[in-house]
Amino acid sequence: MDLTGLRRHAPEEVTRARREAAVLAPVIERGGEAHLLFTKRAAHLGEHPGQMSFPGGGREPVDRTLTDTALREADEEVGMRPDEVDVVGRLDDTRTSSAYRIRPFVGVAPDREYVPDESEVAAVAVLPVAELTDPANYESERRLGHPEYGDHRVHYFHVGGYTVWGVTGRMVVQLLERTTDWRAPEEVDRVVGADAELPI
Repeated sequence: MDLTGLRRHAPEEVTRARREAAVLAPVIERGGEAHLLFTKRAAHLGEHPGQMSFPGGGREPVDRTLTDTALREADEEVGMRPDEVDVVGRLDDTRTSSAYRIRPFVGVAPDREYVPDESEVAAVAVLPVAELTDPANYESERRLGHPEYGDHRVHYFHVGGYTVWGVTGRMVVQLLERTTDWRAPEEVDRVVGADAELPI
């Protein structure tokens, strides 16, 4: 995984949103191989319960920048201290169905135990990049007629008993395509309606 290009990347920005948010995509070297740290959102949360995500959340008045937001949230959610993260770049802004603008940052973090804040996080998952880029663990579908997104593609990564999809799946696709030789296949695995059951 080559992160050097992220320092030169000029990401796309969303300029209008009801609320700002930021996430941190932590890259961890474990056993000589790159991994990404994800959180599984607690089941009782009002938005996206039980989904896999990167540590992050809404911008608060205490946050001077959105980088501060991402680092503060990573600290609150899994105990990843801001002073131990080397932020190397960011990905394109994305807008969610809940009218958030999310700014994803990518940072290198040490390989140690991270403890989830049980009020927000059900589990911490450190997944190997080699498995995320394994074609056997990836699928995608085109969902037709979404009331907000229209026809759109949804990516799914099935690794270690977890499924990463949705907004986080889009971020993972962009991160992997910018830092590895992996590319999302041009063809989707299936085409479904907007109300089709999600395969997780």
